[in-house]
Amino acid sequence: MEKIKGLRCYCCSQEYSLTEVNYICPKCSGNLEVIYDYENIKKNFTRETLSSCNDYSIWRYSPLLPVSNLKLIPSLQIGWTPLYKVDRMSAEMGISELYLKDDSRNPSASLKDRAGAIALVRAREEETKIITGASTGNAGSSMACLSASVGMPAVIFVPEKAPKAKIAQLMLFGAKVIMVKGTYDEAFDLCMEVSKEYGWYNRNTGYNPFTREGKKTCSLEICEQLKWKMPDRLFVSVGDGNIISGLWKGLKDLYELGFIENLPRLIGVQSELSASVVRSWENSKENDRIDIIPVRSTTVADSISVDLPRDGVAAVKAIKESKGMGITVSDEEILDTIKYLAQKTGIFGEPAGVTGMAGLRKLCLSGEISGEEKIVCVITGSGLKDIDSAMKVAGKPILIEPNLKAFREVKSNG
Repeated sequence: MEKIKGLRCYCCSQEYSLTEVNYICPKCSGNLEVIYDYENIKKNFTRETLSSCNDYSIWRYSPLLPVSNLKLIPSLQIGWTPLYKVDRMSAEMGISELYLKDDSRNPSASLKDRAGAIALVRAREEETKIITGASTGNAGSSMACLSASVGMPAVIFVPEKAPKAKIAQLMLFGAKVIMVKGTYDEAFDLCMEVSKEYGWYNRNTGYNPFTREGKKTCSLEICEQLKWKMPDRLFVSVGDGNIISGLWKGLKDLYELGFIENLPRLIGVQSELSASVVRSWENSKENDRIDIIPVRSTTVADSISVDLPRDGVAAVKAIKESKGMGITVSDEEILDTIKYLAQKTGIFGEPAGVTGMAGLRKLCLSGEISGEEKIVCVITGSGLKDIDSAMKVAGKPILIEPNLKAFREVKSNG
Protein backbone atom coordinates (compact mmCIF):
# COMPACT_ATOMS: atom_id res chain seq x y z
CA MET A 1 0.00 0.00 0.00
CA GLU A 2 1.52 3.29 -1.15
CA LYS A 3 -0.16 5.21 1.65
CA ILE A 4 1.82 3.30 4.30
CA LYS A 5 5.57 3.70 4.79
CA GLY A 6 5.84 0.85 7.28
CA LEU A 7 5.71 0.03 10.99
CA ARG A 8 7.65 1.53 13.91
CA CYS A 9 8.20 0.08 17.38
CA TYR A 10 6.89 2.15 20.29
CA CYS A 11 9.71 0.91 22.51
CA CYS A 12 12.93 0.79 20.45
CA SER A 13 11.85 2.88 17.40
CA GLN A 14 13.02 0.19 14.97
CA GLU A 15 11.19 0.45 11.64
CA TYR A 16 9.95 -2.35 9.38
CA SER A 17 8.13 -2.74 6.10
CA LEU A 18 4.64 -4.23 6.10
CA THR A 19 6.00 -7.48 4.69
CA GLU A 20 8.72 -7.92 7.33
CA VAL A 21 6.54 -8.42 10.40
CA ASN A 22 2.98 -9.42 11.24
CA TYR A 23 2.45 -8.33 14.83
CA ILE A 24 5.13 -7.15 17.28
CA CYS A 25 8.72 -5.93 17.05
CA PRO A 26 11.11 -8.89 16.42
CA LYS A 27 13.90 -6.95 18.14
CA CYS A 28 12.35 -6.07 21.51
CA SER A 29 8.78 -7.48 21.38
CA GLY A 30 7.38 -3.95 21.61
CA ASN A 31 4.11 -2.93 20.01
CA LEU A 32 4.20 -1.45 16.53
CA GLU A 33 2.45 1.58 15.04
CA VAL A 34 1.52 2.17 11.42
CA ILE A 35 3.47 4.98 9.73
CA TYR A 36 1.65 6.76 6.90
CA ASP A 37 2.98 8.68 3.93
CA TYR A 38 1.15 11.91 4.66
CA GLU A 39 2.47 13.77 1.62
CA ASN A 40 1.12 11.05 -0.64
CA ILE A 41 -2.22 10.93 1.18
CA LYS A 42 -2.63 14.71 0.97
CA LYS A 43 -2.82 14.55 -2.82
CA ASN A 44 -6.29 13.00 -2.81
CA PHE A 45 -7.56 13.25 0.76
CA THR A 46 -8.51 16.68 2.07
CA ARG A 47 -11.23 18.20 4.21
CA GLU A 48 -12.98 19.20 0.99
CA THR A 49 -12.95 15.70 -0.54
CA LEU A 50 -14.08 14.23 2.77
CA SER A 51 -17.04 16.62 2.97
CA SER A 52 -18.36 15.21 -0.32
CA CYS A 53 -18.19 11.59 0.90
CA ASN A 54 -21.59 9.99 1.50
CA ASP A 55 -20.27 6.94 3.35
CA TYR A 56 -21.03 7.73 6.99
CA SER A 57 -18.99 4.96 8.59
CA ILE A 58 -15.35 4.41 9.48
CA TRP A 59 -14.66 3.65 5.82
CA ARG A 60 -15.03 7.33 4.90
CA TYR A 61 -11.50 7.54 6.32
CA SER A 62 -10.15 4.66 4.22
CA PRO A 63 -7.14 6.70 2.95
CA LEU A 64 -5.98 6.67 6.59
CA LEU A 65 -6.71 2.99 7.25
CA PRO A 66 -4.38 -0.01 6.69
CA VAL A 67 -6.67 -1.88 4.29
CA SER A 68 -6.53 -2.11 0.53
CA ASN A 69 -9.57 -4.12 -0.58
CA LEU A 70 -12.77 -2.33 0.45
CA LYS A 71 -14.80 -5.08 -1.18
CA LEU A 72 -13.98 -7.16 1.90
CA ILE A 73 -15.48 -4.81 4.48
CA PRO A 74 -18.46 -6.09 6.51
CA SER A 75 -21.92 -4.84 5.54
CA LEU A 76 -22.73 -3.64 9.08
CA GLN A 77 -22.44 0.10 9.67
CA ILE A 78 -19.52 0.74 11.97
CA GLY A 79 -18.74 4.17 13.30
CA TRP A 80 -20.16 7.65 12.70
CA THR A 81 -21.76 7.36 16.12
CA PRO A 82 -23.51 10.40 17.61
CA LEU A 83 -21.65 13.26 19.27
CA TYR A 84 -24.15 14.86 21.63
CA LYS A 85 -23.83 18.38 23.00
CA VAL A 86 -25.25 18.09 26.53
CA ASP A 87 -26.00 21.61 27.69
CA ARG A 88 -27.96 20.68 30.83
CA MET A 89 -25.14 18.51 32.12
CA SER A 90 -22.43 21.02 31.20
CA ALA A 91 -24.33 23.77 33.08
CA GLU A 92 -24.56 21.56 36.18
CA MET A 93 -20.87 20.71 35.99
CA GLY A 94 -19.74 24.26 35.27
CA ILE A 95 -18.27 23.49 31.85
CA SER A 96 -18.54 25.81 28.86
CA GLU A 97 -19.18 23.05 26.32
CA LEU A 98 -19.53 19.32 26.95
CA TYR A 99 -19.95 16.66 24.27
CA LEU A 100 -20.53 12.93 24.66
CA LYS A 101 -19.38 10.53 21.94
CA ASP A 102 -21.78 7.61 22.25
CA ASP A 103 -20.00 4.56 20.87
CA SER A 104 -22.54 2.20 22.38
CA ARG A 105 -24.38 2.78 19.09
CA ASN A 106 -22.04 0.49 17.14
CA PRO A 107 -23.33 -2.93 15.91
CA SER A 108 -22.20 -4.93 18.96
CA ALA A 109 -22.77 -1.92 21.25
CA SER A 110 -19.15 -0.93 21.90
CA LEU A 111 -16.25 1.04 20.48
CA LYS A 112 -14.40 -2.25 19.93
CA ASP A 113 -16.26 -2.73 16.63
CA ARG A 114 -13.90 -0.18 15.11
CA ALA A 115 -10.87 -2.34 15.87
CA GLY A 116 -12.65 -5.57 14.99
CA ALA A 117 -13.59 -4.25 11.55
CA ILE A 118 -9.97 -3.50 10.63
CA ALA A 119 -8.77 -6.85 12.00
CA LEU A 120 -11.46 -8.67 10.04
CA VAL A 121 -10.55 -7.03 6.73
CA ARG A 122 -6.85 -7.65 7.33
CA ALA A 123 -7.57 -11.32 8.06
CA ARG A 124 -9.65 -11.64 4.89
CA GLU A 125 -6.97 -9.92 2.82
CA GLU A 126 -4.48 -12.47 4.12
CA GLU A 127 -6.99 -15.25 3.35
CA THR A 128 -6.85 -16.54 6.91
CA LYS A 129 -9.45 -19.21 7.69
CA ILE A 130 -10.06 -18.44 11.39
CA ILE A 131 -9.80 -15.27 13.47
CA THR A 132 -9.19 -15.36 17.22
CA GLY A 133 -8.82 -13.06 20.18
CA ALA A 134 -8.94 -12.78 23.96
CA SER A 135 -11.49 -10.57 25.64
CA THR A 136 -13.34 -9.71 28.83
CA GLY A 137 -16.35 -9.55 26.57
CA ASN A 138 -16.55 -6.46 24.35
CA ALA A 139 -13.68 -7.14 21.95
CA GLY A 140 -14.82 -10.74 21.70
CA SER A 141 -18.50 -10.00 21.10
CA SER A 142 -17.46 -7.39 18.56
CA MET A 143 -15.27 -9.86 16.71
CA ALA A 144 -17.97 -12.51 16.83
CA CYS A 145 -20.57 -10.05 15.52
CA LEU A 146 -18.48 -8.84 12.61
CA SER A 147 -17.18 -12.30 11.73
CA ALA A 148 -20.75 -13.61 11.63
CA SER A 149 -21.67 -10.90 9.13
CA VAL A 150 -19.17 -12.28 6.59
CA GLY A 151 -19.23 -15.95 7.57
CA MET A 152 -15.71 -16.19 9.04
CA PRO A 153 -15.23 -18.58 12.00
CA ALA A 154 -14.12 -16.91 15.25
CA VAL A 155 -12.63 -18.47 18.37
CA ILE A 156 -12.79 -16.20 21.42
CA PHE A 157 -11.02 -16.75 24.77
CA VAL A 158 -12.67 -15.17 27.82
CA PRO A 159 -12.09 -15.25 31.59
CA GLU A 160 -14.69 -17.25 33.50
CA LYS A 161 -16.00 -14.13 35.26
CA ALA A 162 -16.94 -12.29 32.05
CA PRO A 163 -20.48 -10.80 32.25
CA LYS A 164 -23.27 -13.12 31.13
CA ALA A 165 -24.69 -10.64 28.64
CA LYS A 166 -21.39 -10.52 26.79
CA ILE A 167 -21.09 -14.30 26.79
CA ALA A 168 -24.62 -14.47 25.40
CA GLN A 169 -23.62 -12.16 22.55
CA LEU A 170 -20.61 -14.32 21.75
CA MET A 171 -22.63 -17.52 21.70
CA LEU A 172 -25.51 -16.09 19.67
CA PHE A 173 -23.17 -14.72 17.04
CA GLY A 174 -21.84 -18.24 16.58
CA ALA A 175 -18.31 -17.86 17.89
CA LYS A 176 -16.59 -20.78 19.57
CA VAL A 177 -16.14 -19.53 23.13
CA ILE A 178 -13.29 -20.88 25.23
CA MET A 179 -13.85 -19.89 28.88
CA VAL A 180 -10.61 -19.87 30.81
CA LYS A 181 -10.43 -20.63 34.54
CA GLY A 182 -8.50 -17.47 35.31
CA THR A 183 -8.11 -13.77 34.47
CA TYR A 184 -8.24 -11.87 31.20
CA ASP A 185 -4.45 -11.85 31.15
CA GLU A 186 -4.37 -15.64 31.37
CA ALA A 187 -6.95 -15.90 28.59
CA PHE A 188 -4.81 -13.51 26.52
CA ASP A 189 -1.67 -15.62 27.00
CA LEU A 190 -3.46 -18.83 26.04
CA CYS A 191 -4.93 -17.20 22.94
CA MET A 192 -1.43 -16.15 21.90
CA GLU A 193 -0.15 -19.70 22.19
CA VAL A 194 -3.08 -21.16 20.29
CA SER A 195 -2.92 -18.64 17.42
CA LYS A 196 0.79 -19.35 16.94
CA GLU A 197 0.30 -23.11 16.95
CA TYR A 198 -2.62 -23.14 14.51
CA GLY A 199 -1.79 -20.12 12.38
CA TRP A 200 -5.02 -18.26 13.12
CA TYR A 201 -5.27 -14.52 12.63
CA ASN A 202 -4.81 -12.85 16.03
CA ARG A 203 -6.73 -9.61 16.71
CA ASN A 204 -5.47 -9.24 20.28
CA THR A 205 -5.16 -5.67 21.46
CA GLY A 206 -1.61 -4.58 22.15
CA TYR A 207 -0.30 -7.32 19.87
CA ASN A 208 -1.98 -6.67 16.54
CA PRO A 209 -0.85 -3.17 15.45
CA PHE A 210 -3.91 -2.62 13.28
CA THR A 211 -6.52 -2.61 16.06
CA ARG A 212 -5.26 0.83 17.09
CA GLU A 213 -5.93 2.04 13.55
CA GLY A 214 -9.58 1.07 13.90
CA LYS A 215 -9.99 2.74 17.26
CA LYS A 216 -8.45 5.97 16.01
CA THR A 217 -11.51 6.47 13.79
CA CYS A 218 -13.37 7.57 16.92
CA SER A 219 -11.18 10.67 17.18
CA LEU A 220 -11.35 11.25 13.42
CA GLU A 221 -15.14 11.41 13.72
CA ILE A 222 -15.03 13.67 16.78
CA CYS A 223 -12.87 16.18 14.91
CA GLU A 224 -15.10 16.17 11.84
CA GLN A 225 -18.30 16.36 13.90
CA LEU A 226 -16.87 19.38 15.74
CA LYS A 227 -16.14 20.98 12.36
CA TRP A 228 -12.40 20.66 13.04
CA LYS A 229 -12.52 22.91 16.13
CA MET A 230 -10.69 20.97 18.82
CA PRO A 231 -11.80 20.47 22.43
CA ASP A 232 -9.45 21.42 25.23
CA ARG A 233 -9.58 17.95 26.76
CA LEU A 234 -10.75 14.51 25.73
CA PHE A 235 -11.71 12.06 28.52
CA VAL A 236 -11.66 8.30 27.99
CA SER A 237 -11.58 5.16 30.10
CA VAL A 238 -8.37 3.11 29.99
CA GLY A 239 -7.78 -0.62 30.36
CA ASP A 240 -5.12 -2.17 28.16
CA GLY A 241 -4.37 1.26 26.67
CA ASN A 242 -5.35 0.62 23.06
CA ILE A 243 -8.26 3.06 22.87
CA ILE A 244 -6.43 6.08 24.26
CA SER A 245 -3.38 5.37 22.09
CA GLY A 246 -5.72 4.97 19.11
CA LEU A 247 -7.44 8.28 19.79
CA TRP A 248 -4.06 9.99 19.94
CA LYS A 249 -2.92 8.30 16.73
CA GLY A 250 -5.98 9.63 14.89
CA LEU A 251 -5.46 13.14 16.23
CA LYS A 252 -1.82 13.13 15.16
CA ASP A 253 -2.74 11.87 11.70
CA LEU A 254 -5.17 14.75 11.22
CA TYR A 255 -2.66 17.26 12.55
CA GLU A 256 0.01 16.03 10.11
CA LEU A 257 -2.47 16.29 7.24
CA GLY A 258 -3.39 19.85 8.23
CA PHE A 259 -7.02 19.00 8.99
CA ILE A 260 -6.70 20.43 12.53
CA GLU A 261 -4.51 23.21 13.92
CA ASN A 262 -4.08 22.09 17.51
CA LEU A 263 -4.29 18.96 19.65
CA PRO A 264 -6.39 18.35 22.77
CA ARG A 265 -5.07 17.03 26.06
CA LEU A 266 -5.97 13.40 26.70
CA ILE A 267 -7.26 12.44 30.15
CA GLY A 268 -6.98 8.71 30.75
CA VAL A 269 -9.26 7.45 33.53
CA GLN A 270 -8.92 4.12 35.32
CA SER A 271 -10.54 2.42 38.26
CA GLU A 272 -8.30 2.66 41.30
CA LEU A 273 -8.65 -1.15 41.42
CA SER A 274 -7.05 -1.48 37.98
CA ALA A 275 -4.68 1.45 37.66
CA SER A 276 -1.56 0.16 35.93
CA VAL A 277 -1.46 2.83 33.21
CA VAL A 278 -2.05 5.71 35.64
CA ARG A 279 0.64 4.40 38.02
CA SER A 280 3.03 3.95 35.11
CA TRP A 281 2.32 7.48 33.87
CA GLU A 282 2.91 8.91 37.34
CA ASN A 283 6.18 7.00 37.60
CA SER A 284 7.28 8.20 34.15
CA LYS A 285 6.97 11.86 35.18
CA GLU A 286 10.16 11.48 37.19
CA ASN A 287 12.15 10.18 34.22
CA ASP A 288 11.82 9.71 30.47
CA ARG A 289 11.67 5.94 30.69
CA ILE A 290 8.27 4.22 30.60
CA ASP A 291 8.05 1.12 32.75
CA ILE A 292 4.64 -0.55 32.90
CA ILE A 293 3.74 -1.43 36.48
CA PRO A 294 1.48 -4.51 36.68
CA VAL A 295 -1.37 -4.69 39.19
CA ARG A 296 -3.87 -7.24 40.44
CA SER A 297 -7.12 -5.93 39.03
CA THR A 298 -10.40 -6.40 40.89
CA THR A 299 -12.56 -3.62 39.43
CA VAL A 300 -16.24 -4.10 38.63
CA ALA A 301 -15.53 -2.43 35.26
CA ASP A 302 -14.67 -5.70 33.53
CA SER A 303 -13.84 -4.15 30.15
CA ILE A 304 -10.94 -2.22 31.69
CA SER A 305 -9.97 -4.86 34.25
CA VAL A 306 -6.38 -5.61 33.25
CA ASP A 307 -3.38 -6.73 35.30
CA LEU A 308 -0.76 -5.92 32.65
CA PRO A 309 -1.87 -3.42 29.95
CA ARG A 310 -0.76 -4.87 26.62
CA ASP A 311 -0.64 -1.43 25.00
CA GLY A 312 0.54 0.35 28.12
CA VAL A 313 3.62 2.02 26.65
CA ALA A 314 1.62 3.55 23.81
CA ALA A 315 -1.04 4.69 26.29
CA VAL A 316 1.43 6.43 28.59
CA LYS A 317 3.11 8.03 25.56
CA ALA A 318 -0.26 9.34 24.38
CA ILE A 319 -0.93 10.97 27.76
CA LYS A 320 2.56 12.47 27.94
CA GLU A 321 2.72 13.70 24.34
CA SER A 322 -0.70 15.34 24.62
CA LYS A 323 0.32 17.03 27.89
CA GLY A 324 -2.62 15.26 29.46
CA MET A 325 -2.95 13.31 32.67
CA GLY A 326 -4.03 10.02 34.16
CA ILE A 327 -6.48 9.85 37.06
CA THR A 328 -8.24 7.13 39.03
CA VAL A 329 -11.79 6.84 40.33
CA SER A 330 -13.37 4.41 42.75
CA ASP A 331 -15.71 1.65 41.63
CA GLU A 332 -18.41 3.42 43.63
CA GLU A 333 -17.88 6.58 41.57
CA ILE A 334 -18.07 4.51 38.37
CA LEU A 335 -21.34 2.85 39.34
CA ASP A 336 -22.87 6.15 40.46
CA THR A 337 -21.94 7.67 37.09
CA ILE A 338 -23.96 4.99 35.26
CA LYS A 339 -27.08 6.31 36.99
CA TYR A 340 -26.07 9.97 36.70
CA LEU A 341 -25.38 9.72 32.98
CA ALA A 342 -28.58 7.81 32.26
CA GLN A 343 -30.79 10.25 34.16
CA LYS A 344 -29.15 13.39 32.79
CA THR A 345 -28.69 12.39 29.15
CA GLY A 346 -30.60 9.19 28.36
CA ILE A 347 -27.33 7.37 27.61
CA PHE A 348 -26.95 4.00 29.35
CA GLY A 349 -23.30 3.02 29.67
CA GLU A 350 -21.60 0.00 31.16
CA PRO A 351 -19.07 0.52 34.00
CA ALA A 352 -16.04 0.78 31.71
CA GLY A 353 -18.09 2.85 29.27
CA VAL A 354 -18.70 5.63 31.81
CA THR A 355 -15.34 5.60 33.60
CA GLY A 356 -14.12 8.56 31.54
CA MET A 357 -17.18 10.52 32.64
CA ALA A 358 -16.57 9.50 36.24
CA GLY A 359 -13.12 11.04 35.93
CA LEU A 360 -14.56 14.24 34.50
CA ARG A 361 -17.03 14.51 37.38
CA LYS A 362 -14.21 14.02 39.87
CA LEU A 363 -12.08 16.80 38.34
CA CYS A 364 -15.08 19.14 38.20
CA LEU A 365 -15.83 18.59 41.89
CA SER A 366 -12.20 19.28 42.77
CA GLY A 367 -12.21 22.53 40.80
CA GLU A 368 -9.57 21.38 38.33
CA ILE A 369 -11.71 22.05 35.24
CA SER A 370 -11.94 25.61 33.95
CA GLY A 371 -15.44 26.91 33.27
CA GLU A 372 -14.28 28.05 29.84
CA GLU A 373 -13.19 24.61 28.65
CA LYS A 374 -14.62 22.62 25.77
CA ILE A 375 -14.61 18.93 26.64
CA VAL A 376 -15.43 15.65 24.91
CA CYS A 377 -16.03 12.43 26.85
CA VAL A 378 -16.16 9.06 25.08
CA ILE A 379 -18.81 6.54 26.21
CA THR A 380 -17.27 3.28 25.06
CA GLY A 381 -19.97 0.63 25.65
CA SER A 382 -23.63 -0.03 26.42
CA GLY A 383 -24.98 -0.69 29.90
CA LEU A 384 -27.03 -3.56 28.50
CA LYS A 385 -23.79 -5.54 28.47
CA ASP A 386 -23.62 -5.59 32.29
CA ILE A 387 -27.08 -5.37 33.84
CA ASP A 388 -25.87 -6.77 37.17
CA SER A 389 -23.65 -3.74 37.72
CA ALA A 390 -26.40 -1.33 36.68
CA MET A 391 -28.88 -2.88 39.10
CA LYS A 392 -26.56 -2.10 42.00
CA VAL A 393 -27.40 1.60 41.61
CA ALA A 394 -30.71 1.53 39.74
CA GLY A 395 -32.87 1.00 42.82
CA LYS A 396 -35.99 -1.15 43.03
CA PRO A 397 -39.39 -0.68 41.36
CA ILE A 398 -42.51 -0.01 43.43
CA LEU A 399 -44.65 -3.14 43.75
CA ILE A 400 -48.38 -2.61 44.31
CA GLU A 401 -51.71 -4.38 43.98
CA PRO A 402 -53.42 -3.85 40.59
CA ASN A 403 -55.94 -1.20 41.72
CA LEU A 404 -56.31 2.57 41.91
CA LYS A 405 -56.40 2.67 45.70
CA ALA A 406 -52.95 1.10 45.89
CA PHE A 407 -51.58 3.65 43.44
CA ARG A 408 -53.12 6.55 45.39
CA GLU A 409 -51.35 5.37 48.52
CA VAL A 410 -48.04 5.27 46.70
CA LYS A 411 -48.61 8.70 45.18
CA SER A 412 -49.53 10.25 48.52
CA ASN A 413 -46.25 8.97 49.97
CA GLY A 414 -44.32 10.77 47.24
